[in-house]
Amino acid sequence: MARVVCWRESPGFSDRERAALNWADAVTDLAKGHVSDEAYEAARGQFSESELTNLTLAVATMNLWNRIGIACRMVPGE
Repeated sequence: MARVVCWRESPGFSDRERAALNWADAVTDLAKGHVSDEAYEAARGQFSESELTNLTLAVATMNLWNRIGIACRMVPGE
């Protein structure tokens, strides 16, 4: 997944955008086995249950396509 690596330091994102980016990072990086309670609460503070479901599906879809591309050794732009 292409990541926006500077979002935490940048003043150019709204609280809602920050919550979405934090959620995307949390859903993508599951090295600890699950999304933290803090990430969930931050996301729920900005998104309804339906919105969070849709955001999670979008992140999961991007992660799926990235993993397929990595597994098949695809190169962007080819």
